[in-house]
Amino acid sequence: MSNVARTNALPLRFRRDESATRNWSRLARRAGLGLAFLVVVAGAVLYAAPVYWMLITSFKSTPEVFRMPPAWWPQQLLWSNYPEALGYFPFVQYAGNTLRIALPVMIGTTVSSALVAYGFSRLRWRGRDLVFYLVLATLMIPSWVTLVPLYIFFNRIGWVDTYRPLTVPAFFGDPFSIFLLRQFFLRQPQDLIDAARVDGASHLRIFAQIIVPLAKPALAVVALFSFIAAWTDFFNPLIYLSNPDKYTLQLGLFNFFSQHFVNWPGFMAATTVVLAPIAILFFLTQKTFIEGITFTGLRG
Repeated sequence: MSNVARTNALPLRFRRDESATRNWSRLARRAGLGLAFLVVVAGAVLYAAPVYWMLITSFKSTPEVFRMPPAWWPQQLLWSNYPEALGYFPFVQYAGNTLRIALPVMIGTTVSSALVAYGFSRLRWRGRDLVFYLVLATLMIPSWVTLVPLYIFFNRIGWVDTYRPLTVPAFFGDPFSIFLLRQFFLRQPQDLIDAARVDGASHLRIFAQIIVPLAKPALAVVALFSFIAAWTDFFNPLIYLSNPDKYTLQLGLFNFFSQHFVNWPGFMAATTVVLAPIAILFFLTQKTFIEGITFTGLRG
């Protein structure tokens, strides 16, 4: 009788142990998710704090900016800082100059990088992988190394103080964009390309009618990256542009700060206006941006 009872008790004990293990696993999973949530929230607060401080400072008065302890919220929202700042900062002119650079850079980078990436992903030719690795190796070359030779070259052909040094190089491909698009093109079914080749389609037709429609998320990411990089670029316009009428937004902000360095509320108001188009563009294209980044990272 005792043996029967002992036999019947074993499954119950095992079931209890299994239930306890599941409970501990559930608690550990919830604790891990909670910890990950806290880390994400802390990171979000850390990155959002400077933006919040910029916005709040743009509504403060100048004495309130230097008050100790710092004021986390202004006593009175001074909306007049924005029209006063834009009175000294010709936003429309500088934005037009910046668009004259950003739009060609976006188009040139996207088109040229897509064509090169197609050649690296779908065309078989001797030395393809070696050339691709050389293209990736150019990412490790600091821009300071090529700065002087490029400036001398552009100066000799008469391109200094024009927008050409800032736009023309974009039509020769970007290493990071080439890598990103190549990874995406490799995910496309080879059967589609083979079927098109059997039907007599050329590589240019395959690229235009098959690859490009399937690669819209990745192309959108490359276009967004290149546009933001050109919109926020300060160093290259500083090197190649000397006429104030051709200044971009970043150079205009620097000029505004150098002339009104005490007017921190006005400077922050002008900075907010410059940042607003990029923030709006990112939120409007956030879904496509995340989708493109996710798809391009699935295959190495």
